[in-house]
Amino acid sequence: HHRVPPAAAGHGQGLVQFVLAAHEGQRNTRLFWAACRAYEDGIGPALVDPLADAARATGLSEREARATIASAARMTGHRP
Repeated sequence: HHRVPPAAAGHGQGLVQFVLAAHEGQRNTRLFWAACRAYEDGIGPALVDPLADAARATGLSEREARATIASAARMTGHRP
């Protein structure tokens, strides 16, 4: 697991909570949005595992979660 940099910890935790609050029908959308924000804010790599864990807690498979996060990384010009 990667650690969230202290300066970004509050924002990172907010993004994880945003994903955890997702209901069926919005899980991928919320995860994608949160991952995009994380990559745009420079904390994407540190949040990959926490976001994937949160997505799995909402019912997404590991594969779905990782694919959505990788897509967000590509969309924001980062390497997954």
